[in-house]
Amino acid sequence: MFLPKSSLLVLLCLCSTLALFAQQNLSGNIKDAVNGRPIPGVTIRIPNTNKGTISDASGAYTLAVPAGTPSIQVSYTGYKTVILKLTPATSVLNISLEEDFARLDEVVVTGLATNVKRSNLANAVATISGRELNGVAPAQTFDAALSGKVPGALITANSGAPGGGFSVKMRGITSIFGNSQPLYVVDGIFFNNSSIPAGLNDVSGAATAGNPNNQDNPSSRIADLNPEDIENIEILKGASAAAMYGAKAAAGVIIITTKKGKSGKTKVSVNQELGFVKVRHLMGVRKFTAETAADLAGAADNPDPAVQAKRDAYKAQFNAAQSAGKIYDYEKEMYGETGQVLNTGLSISGGGDKTTFYLSGNRRQEEGIVKNTGYFNNSVRLNIDHKISDRISLGVTTNYINSSSDRGLTNNDNNGVTYGVALSSTPDFVELHPNALGEYPRNPFAASNPLETRDKMRNNEQTNRFVGGANLDIRIQQNDRSTTRFIGRGGVDYYNYKTAALFPRDLQFEENGQQGHSIQGNTNNLNTNIGGFLANTFTPNDKISLTSTAGATLETGFMDNILTVATNLVYGQSNLDASANTTTHQFRQKYRDNGLFIQEDLSLIDAITLSGGVRFDRSTNNGDYKKYYVFPKGSISWNIAKMKFWNLAGIENLKIRAAYGQSGNVPPYSSKFTGMLGSNIGGYPGILVDNLQGNPAIKPERQAEFETGLDVSILSGRVSLEASYYNKNIYDVLLRHSLPGSTGYASEWKNSGNLKNQGIELGLTLIPVNSANFKWSSTINWWKNRSKVTKLLIPPYAIGAFGNSLGTFYLEEGQPATQIKGTVGSALKLIGNSEPKFQMSFFNELTIYKNFSLRFLMHWKKGGDNINLTQLLTDAGATSFDYDDLINGTKAGAYRPSAGDASIYVQDASYLRIREIGLYYNVPLKNTNVIKGIRVGISANNFFTWTKYVGYDPEVSNFGSNTITTAQSRGSNGLSTGVDVTPFPASKRASFHVGIDL
Repeated sequence: MFLPKSSLLVLLCLCSTLALFAQQNLSGNIKDAVNGRPIPGVTIRIPNTNKGTISDASGAYTLAVPAGTPSIQVSYTGYKTVILKLTPATSVLNISLEEDFARLDEVVVTGLATNVKRSNLANAVATISGRELNGVAPAQTFDAALSGKVPGALITANSGAPGGGFSVKMRGITSIFGNSQPLYVVDGIFFNNSSIPAGLNDVSGAATAGNPNNQDNPSSRIADLNPEDIENIEILKGASAAAMYGAKAAAGVIIITTKKGKSGKTKVSVNQELGFVKVRHLMGVRKFTAETAADLAGAADNPDPAVQAKRDAYKAQFNAAQSAGKIYDYEKEMYGETGQVLNTGLSISGGGDKTTFYLSGNRRQEEGIVKNTGYFNNSVRLNIDHKISDRISLGVTTNYINSSSDRGLTNNDNNGVTYGVALSSTPDFVELHPNALGEYPRNPFAASNPLETRDKMRNNEQTNRFVGGANLDIRIQQNDRSTTRFIGRGGVDYYNYKTAALFPRDLQFEENGQQGHSIQGNTNNLNTNIGGFLANTFTPNDKISLTSTAGATLETGFMDNILTVATNLVYGQSNLDASANTTTHQFRQKYRDNGLFIQEDLSLIDAITLSGGVRFDRSTNNGDYKKYYVFPKGSISWNIAKMKFWNLAGIENLKIRAAYGQSGNVPPYSSKFTGMLGSNIGGYPGILVDNLQGNPAIKPERQAEFETGLDVSILSGRVSLEASYYNKNIYDVLLRHSLPGSTGYASEWKNSGNLKNQGIELGLTLIPVNSANFKWSSTINWWKNRSKVTKLLIPPYAIGAFGNSLGTFYLEEGQPATQIKGTVGSALKLIGNSEPKFQMSFFNELTIYKNFSLRFLMHWKKGGDNINLTQLLTDAGATSFDYDDLINGTKAGAYRPSAGDASIYVQDASYLRIREIGLYYNVPLKNTNVIKGIRVGISANNFFTWTKYVGYDPEVSNFGSNTITTAQSRGSNGLSTGVDVTPFPASKRASFHVGIDL
């Protein structure tokens, strides 16, 4: 029987009315429980569903709740998660949230597809928010912004050259010749962090004597990442936490999550930084007199007539310069520029219930402290998240980066051409400035005129990079007790990296040499990663929860590096074909890694958490590329304060924890085979066998770590302590060691020993004052590490510096891996250790009357020695600032190099530094619907340092970090941090900030 149209209309209206009665509209406002300020961006969600909403800029929210819904869950980063009960009559619910000072409700990643609340976490995982990373005194690059903020890490600037270049070592030395830097994962994408040399050795000759390792000190590619796009960072410091990343996680994993859009009104934020950079510290120069100027020719009692004639000439030259007012401080002139900083950022975010977006653009332009140096970075990011249905969601992240760095010419040099080496032997009375025609005089005291080199040469690195990825989340099934999800994740990281180093033929050192250099490099690098994971959560009751995860991953990489060196250039030309001679080197590497893993997590009464898993990895870089290596993990935590018998009201968190895990370190590309070098033999093309012998049986290094700790929170989280101890053993350490000449090789790759690291990490968080008008929060971290070579299959040997007479790292069984030995008299003795005795950081934030905020970070590094060869060079060149001081009746600058004591130049590199300090003000606004917020502030970055170290900065590394090894260039190693050879001096910066939210 068919109903008439009017009856259908009545029925439709009735159903619509019943549907309205089947749900209730819930609304209200959310504010801070202490100061009453509205909290935007709070998530209000119906438990066990995908239904929810987010509070707007005024803290208001509205949510349609199905009838009979018993409760809602309210959560926001930095605040305690609450579950509020509902009644059928509830329509207005105003909510006050308390800050989660101890971060107990913070969700932390524990696997490739799983996470857990910090209150139940079994590892010490450091978390840095975007505000902590970049909200006090922004650094030039992302890697610089990490300094002093990661307990358990030794983060060292390799030099002060624009464009970054940092060494990050998690929990000690994890490898000598393998990868010693952490794996960076950005939104699930493996982010390449290689350092690629520019071929400067063809000019400097740095690797032609003393140490064959590359000393170009290129920037690190992680510096490309824009810190202002980062939402938060999680740092898995050891194998017990990072085991699920397998053979890439030996040096730790840094998981970076970028900002995402939130549903609601579109938000526009504009930020502008205007500042300056200056050199942190100058060593100073020797103040010559007529007599000391004459001494540069030889001693006054030298009977040689030529020496006496030269003494008279130098004395006359000094007197003439002094009379003309032409005594120069060339160090200050070279490194004393004041560079301008301009940083502009724009972000737009928002969306609806189905789709959210985050779009940002940033432009950073900085001038360096050396003329013609600087850093330029443009980046654009678009992140989109879309709910295809209630069961399927898709997230896409994209990032384009264009950067350019002009880095000058510094560091070690055997040809006397870098700025610092040339200055080290140049007295203050010689004239180096150009005449009216622009002609530079020749420097009689060095192979080059450093002012001319600075003004005419260029050393540029340029990067164009695209990073993109996608994350697909499908809820296959869900009921009251279980949920099964499939997570598919993939990413691509591609960059083109160009280097251009030009040295015109009219430079002093080129005139009698190669008649000019044009060195141009072009690198294309492509990395991909893809993974698929199944995760099932089974909750039979409110006391037990089981999460089972299984998955597979695949990573590939391809690099093609071409470097062409052209010499004997046509005057005024830089093209490679405008030269008489060209030599081209090409290096290509390709790898494929894949892994399988399973993991099981058990939570009992939300107080006891057990986790276990195993990963199987193989790589084409291994000797046996078909073999799977096994990396297990296991952990347990017990939060005693969550047990029913616990009745101490003042202690809301008391957790003991323990974890064990293994991870690996894939051998470097080409370590399993012997390279062939292209050569011209009698006018015919040919190849030569490399003197570094490969090893077809090479294995990955293996790391096993045990970690245990205690976490305590009292007084509602206002006092929190986190204490951890770890014992990390590294097996099958990969070394390059010498071979007898009769073999035809100089050295070979071999798994030759074991290492051990032990350490303690302590963290204390305090909220001494928390009132409506004043809040003071403080975080203190203290950590130390000790390393030891527990097994060495080859005889002890020097590595990582320039030989026993100058002090060098020395691998020896039973001794610290970071020990420094050197010749004292005629004996080889222990003279230092590059490992700090301990490190400590102290972060404070004071909020006054809700709108003023003062924040500062102090970093204390106690101990840790550097090999200071910068002072050796200035002593040898008779230009040291204290050259004329007396030591045992001899001038200090003459005494030190001739004492036969290498320990003189191995010096304590302790320091206390105010890393960051910032004062900000939120301008109160009334009666405006357009501008939602205005922020102004001033900041200083690395502006204040106290140290007794005699050098430009105690943070230095002549050999860089993570520099790739090619057939023509030996890469960096994990020990060489702290070798000081005339680096680009470090800088300090101060800035004014203004931000507007619309």
